Amino acid sequence: MASGSYRNGGVKVASKVDRLPSSAGYTTPKPSTKSRLSAAAAPSRRGVSVAPSSSKAGGDSGVPGRVRVAVRLRPRNAEEMIADADFADCVELLPELKRLKLRKNNWDSETYEFDEVLTEFASQKRVYEVVAKPVVESVLEGYNGTVMAYGQTGTGKTFTLGRLGEEDTAARGIMVRAMEDILADTSPETDSVSVSYLQLYMESIQDLLIPANDNINIVEDPKTGDVSLPGATNVEIRDQKSFMELLRVGEAHRFAANTKLNTESSRSHAILIVHVKRSMKGRIDVDHSFHGENSMATNLVSSFRPPIVRKSKLVVVDLAGSERIDKSGSEGHTLEEAKSINLSLSALGKCINALAENSPHVPVRDSKLTRLLRDSFGGSARTSLVITIGPSPRHRGETSSTIMFGQRNERLKFQQNYLDSAKKLEEKWKANVDKARTEHQNLCLDNARNVEAPSTSTSDDVGEVRQFQNEKHLRQSTEDEINKLKSEVSRWKQLEEAGNAEILKLHKILDSEVGQKKKLEEEIAILKSQLLQLSFHANETKPSLDRGVPGKLSTGFDSLVSQARHSQLRDSANGPKASIAKLFEQVGLHKILSLLESEDLDVRVHAVKVVANLAAEETNQELIMAQGGIGLLSVTAADAEDPQTLRMVAGAIANLCGNDKLQKRLSREGGIKALLGMVRCGHPDVLAQVARGIANFAKCESRASTQGNKAGVSLLIEDGTLPWIVKNANHEASPIRRHIELALCHLAQHEINVKDMITEGALWELVRISRNCSREDIRLLAHRTLMSSPIFQSELRRLHIEF
Repeated sequence: MASGSYRNGGVKVASKVDRLPSSAGYTTPKPSTKSRLSAAAAPSRRGVSVAPSSSKAGGDSGVPGRVRVAVRLRPRNAEEMIADADFADCVELLPELKRLKLRKNNWDSETYEFDEVLTEFASQKRVYEVVAKPVVESVLEGYNGTVMAYGQTGTGKTFTLGRLGEEDTAARGIMVRAMEDILADTSPETDSVSVSYLQLYMESIQDLLIPANDNINIVEDPKTGDVSLPGATNVEIRDQKSFMELLRVGEAHRFAANTKLNTESSRSHAILIVHVKRSMKGRIDVDHSFHGENSMATNLVSSFRPPIVRKSKLVVVDLAGSERIDKSGSEGHTLEEAKSINLSLSALGKCINALAENSPHVPVRDSKLTRLLRDSFGGSARTSLVITIGPSPRHRGETSSTIMFGQRNERLKFQQNYLDSAKKLEEKWKANVDKARTEHQNLCLDNARNVEAPSTSTSDDVGEVRQFQNEKHLRQSTEDEINKLKSEVSRWKQLEEAGNAEILKLHKILDSEVGQKKKLEEEIAILKSQLLQLSFHANETKPSLDRGVPGKLSTGFDSLVSQARHSQLRDSANGPKASIAKLFEQVGLHKILSLLESEDLDVRVHAVKVVANLAAEETNQELIMAQGGIGLLSVTAADAEDPQTLRMVAGAIANLCGNDKLQKRLSREGGIKALLGMVRCGHPDVLAQVARGIANFAKCESRASTQGNKAGVSLLIEDGTLPWIVKNANHEASPIRRHIELALCHLAQHEINVKDMITEGALWELVRISRNCSREDIRLLAHRTLMSSPIFQSELRRLHIEF
C-alpha cells in the first residue's frame, strides 16, 4: 500500500458551452476528401494516415512533431504573501512579446520565449483556448493529440487540467472543457466516445476506475505502431454528467501525499485517454473521380461505398510534481515515489529532445510513460505542453528547471526558422545571379552590335549606362544579403554553444545533487541508529515496573486463549445472539449481505450489526466469506464515517481473522487492508477492534507455521501492517497495547519474519515488552522469543546490548 492517501474530487455538472473559434496560434489541419478516405482505409503509425500539407498558422505548426509550449504563472498563495512579503517575484511576464524574464538578482535576468505566455490573471477558458482547443479540433478531424502539464508541485497542474468546477463553472479545467467540445461535435447515433482513466505509479499502470485492475500491460501493433491497453476499463460516454462522475471516481482513487511543498501532492501521473470514432458517411463529399456524365451513375457509386469510420485519440496527462528531494522533504516510501517520478520525467524530456533535434531514434522505450504516448506525439500528431511555475524567489531553482524543460521544445522552432530564412535567401541570391548573368550577356551583345554599327544613337549609350548601374546595385544588394545571412549563421551558432554550455552545467549540478543525496542518506541511517540506541538507554534508566514478584507465574497464553473461548461461549448463549441466528435461518445470509449495498444508511447500519454478530460464530464465518461478505464489509468500511459503524465492521473482520481456514482468502480479498484503512477514524474503540483482528490473524498464522501448514513471510507484513503495529505498540490505551504486543510476539516466533521486524524497528519494541510489560505472560513470551531467535541475538550483540 502506498504511503500517500487517496484524494477526493467533487464536481458540479457544467452546462453546455458555446463552440469557441479556433486559436489563431495553432491551425487545425483540414485534410482533403481523398486523404480522409486514405486515413480510414490504412491508419499510419501516429493514428492518422495523412499529415497536414500546408498548415502554417502561428509560424511553426507546419513542423512535424512540433510540441507547442505555453507557460502559466500561479499567483502568490497565502504562505508566500507572508514569507516573501519583502521580496519581488522571481519572474516577469511579457505576454505581448510572448517572453518571460527570470531574475537572477536585482540587476540581472534571463529572457525566454514561448508560444504563449499566460499571466496569473489568465482565466481557465483562456488557457483552454490557447493550449488544448486546437488539439481537440485536430482530434475531431481524425488526428491523435496530447495535452500535458509539467511543473513543480503546487504550481497548478491539476487545477489547469482536472478542475471539475463544482462550485464555479468558470473554474473548469481542460479535461471537462475538452469533453464538452467533443460531445457537442459528435452524434450519439453515428459516433462513439469512450474514456479510460489511468495512473502511472511507480512504473505500474493502474486503472483509476477499477483500482483492483493494476499492472496493466502496454500492447503495440508491430505494423501500425498503435498503442493500446487491453486490460484498461473503457467506458462509453453519452453525456457530460456521466463523464463528470467518471472523473470524480477516478480522482478519488489517485495516489497523493503530504509534502513540504503541497499538502496534497500527486504522486502519480494521471492519464485520461479519450477514444473518438466518427462515421464519415454523408459528411465527406464524393470524390471527383466518381462523377459520371449523369447524376444516376454518381448516386449508384455512392450507394455501394462502405461507411468510413475515422478513429482518433486524445491523451491528457497530468504529470506528477517535479522538484528536488530536499525541497519536498520526501523520505521512506515517498522518496522511492519521487525517484520513480523524476526518472519518468527525465525519459519524457529525452524523447522531446529527440523530437526537437529531428533525431532518427526517439527513446520511447525508456519508460512506460513514453511508451504509452508513443503514437500521440511526434509525426502528424498534435501536442501541447503547458508548464506551470510559481512566483516565489525561494523556488527559483525549480522554476528555472521547469522553464528549461519547456525550452527544449523551442530549439526545433529556431532551427526551422533559420533553415527557411537561409533557403529563401539562397533562392533569391540565385535568381539575382541568373538575372545579372542574363543582363550581362544582353549587354555584351548590344556592345558588339554597337561596334559593328557606329551610327548608334545617343539613347542607346544612355541605356547601357543605366544597365551598368542596375547591375552594380544588384550585385551590392546580393552581397549585403550574403553578409546578413553569414551574421545570422554566426548568431545561431553562438546560441547553440550557449545552450550546450547550459546543458553541461545542468548535468554537473545534477551529478552534484546525486552525490549530496547519497551522503545525506548515509547520515540519516547513522542518525537513526544512534537515535534508537539513545531511546533504548533512556528506557533502561526508568524504574522497573512490577518486577521480582515471588510466586508462581501465570499460565501464559494458554490461559488467555481459554478465557477468550469461554467468554465467546457465554456471549453466544444470550438473547440477541439467539435472535440473530434465528433471523439468519429465516431470511438467508445472501439477502442479509445484499442489504450492505442498500442506498439507505440506516439499513446498511443494521445489516452491519447483523453480519457482525453472525461473524462471531465459527459456523457462519465460512458462509460469510463464500457469499463475498468480506468484500462488502470492505466497501462499507471505506464509505462509513461514524465510529459506531466502523467499530462493528472492524469487529466482524476481527472475528473472521481468528479462523485458521480463512487466512489466505481473507488477505487476498482485502480484509487486512480494510482493517488498516479504518485506523483513519482514530476512535479508541475502532483501534481496539483493529488491533484485536491483527492479533487474531498473527496467532492463527503462528499456529499454522508451527504445524507446517504455512511457509513464507507473514501476510500481515506483506499487506503493510507492520509499520502501524510498531508505531502503536506502546499505545496509551491498554486494550490496544495488549493486542498489538501479542501480535508482535506471534510474528517474532518465526525466523522468516525477523529481518523485516528488525528493519521496521520491532526489535526495540520486543525488548521493551520483555522488560516493562505489565502483563507477566506477555513479558515472558517476548523474552522467550528474543532468546530463541539467532538473528535477534546477533543484532543485540552488534548493538552491544546485554540481554
